[in-house]
Amino acid sequence: MIGLLYTVTVLIWGSTWLAIKGQLGEVHPTASIAYRFALAALILLAWARLRGLPLRYPARVHGQFALMGICMFSVNFVCFYFAEEHLTTGLVSIIFAMSLVVNMVFARLFFRRTIAPRVLVGGGIGLLGIGTVFWPAFADFDLSSGSGPGIVLSAVGTVVFCLGNVVSGKTQAQGIPVIQGTGYAMGYGALLMLPFALTLGDGPMFEATWEYVGSLGYLALFGSVIGFGTYLTLLGRIGGERAAYAMVLFPIVALLLSTVFEDFTWSVRDLVGVALILAGNAVMLANALRKPAQPPEGEPAGTSGAAAGRAETVKE
Repeated sequence: MIGLLYTVTVLIWGSTWLAIKGQLGEVHPTASIAYRFALAALILLAWARLRGLPLRYPARVHGQFALMGICMFSVNFVCFYFAEEHLTTGLVSIIFAMSLVVNMVFARLFFRRTIAPRVLVGGGIGLLGIGTVFWPAFADFDLSSGSGPGIVLSAVGTVVFCLGNVVSGKTQAQGIPVIQGTGYAMGYGALLMLPFALTLGDGPMFEATWEYVGSLGYLALFGSVIGFGTYLTLLGRIGGERAAYAMVLFPIVALLLSTVFEDFTWSVRDLVGVALILAGNAVMLANALRKPAQPPEGEPAGTSGAAAGRAETVKE
């Protein structure tokens, strides 16, 4: 089951970066993000209602849903959507892959987990890989033009997403199922984007084209409902460190698609950089995937799948 969850997450998330390109046009990105997650939230909550799953939670839990929505389903995606105006989708996904390192740092900060030497070594190798891929951009770094803004926006979006992982882990540790928690969080993320969409956009609010509507449907159903569902299920069952292994693999899918559809040309430097990123992440996860996670007391990463599925543990 874990292998299936990994496979689905990697294939879907590896392809969503290219689908985002179909959303970049006349419609302001905040409006596209609002449509995407509003539609995804409706699908998830409607499914929960049809299955008779509980949908009532206390205000404090809705506060966690809202914070999760801010971090995982709004602010971070604003960064990624604008980043793709400056970088190819494959390169944005490479930066996002370093969320594995950020997740481990946050585990130290928020849950006082010790960072093993292999994590420091692997993280250093991964950062060296990113530096190799983006060396020309770093050498001529300029926020006003070129790839500079894309690098900064991708990095900020990655950090914000990892903060959302912390909130999601805590929410699942309280026994809130992925379907309801993700549905509400996506709804709050869409609501946050709505006022910005109404005030910032100076073009049409919607594009009735096959490219726009098709990419929106794919991002809402596959990228959001299924992709986030499988990833957050992994997060609740095996913890953020091992769930983030998907981050190692999906940039390969994204780069291959970018090569086909965006004419991304591989150089020797790119090949070496990607190899270093994969090697670094493999070093960090060398032991994590072979033994059960043993988080300290109170850390949500140790929540079992069964515990994460018991909504009745959250009382009003």
